[in-house]
Amino acid sequence: MPIHDGHRQKMKNRFKKEGLDHFENHQVLELLLFYCVPRQDTNPLAHRLIDRFGSVSQVLSASPAELKKVEGVGDGIVQFFRLLGEISRYSKKEHPKEVVLSKPEHYCNYLIPFFDNKRNETVYMLCLDAKCKVISCKLVGEGSVNSAGVPIRRIVEMALDEGATAVILAHNHPSGIAIPSDEDRMTTVRLARALSAVEIVLADHVVVADNDATSMAVSGWYNPQENDVYAY
Repeated sequence: MPIHDGHRQKMKNRFKKEGLDHFENHQVLELLLFYCVPRQDTNPLAHRLIDRFGSVSQVLSASPAELKKVEGVGDGIVQFFRLLGEISRYSKKEHPKEVVLSKPEHYCNYLIPFFDNKRNETVYMLCLDAKCKVISCKLVGEGSVNSAGVPIRRIVEMALDEGATAVILAHNHPSGIAIPSDEDRMTTVRLARALSAVEIVLADHVVVADNDATSMAVSGWYNPQENDVYAY
């Protein structure tokens, strides 16, 4: 048996016995790389990745172009890491179907995981029924690092298709500051009026940055009872 095979089996046995709690960052990556780099010592590559990005989470959220700057990283590894990052993000946003989000802290906490590892500005629409139960949360726009277009007509059409009584818009600020811009506020008012015309309430607009979220309604930047919208 090649020496690397013996080392791999020891690492796998260690993981089976104690999980990842006592693994160092590079060892976690080394273990992951076993599954996409056959019959090769993955320890040096794991060290190079940690040296460049600093942590496992940063490796999994790194862009393909940045990953490929590390010696030994090819398309297969890039796709494998992307899949792992997407699975992590997807699992965090999974919720039971009958979820009631009647308070700002509830829907802010619900929305934050949707933006995990999002490097570009991204917009989601959360649709609720008359009892504040979640109908859906759908991606409606994605832009550059600095901006994402909010397609108002599309949002109205999607909200109607979902049978929503109320909508909560959410987008992220990759800059890391969860403070709405003047453009965010103007877009919110325009969208509120468009939804009001079809008797759907824009209940709030949430701005997410890292693990922080700002409700524009709670912070006073948006009042859902103005602009001819219905009280929520």
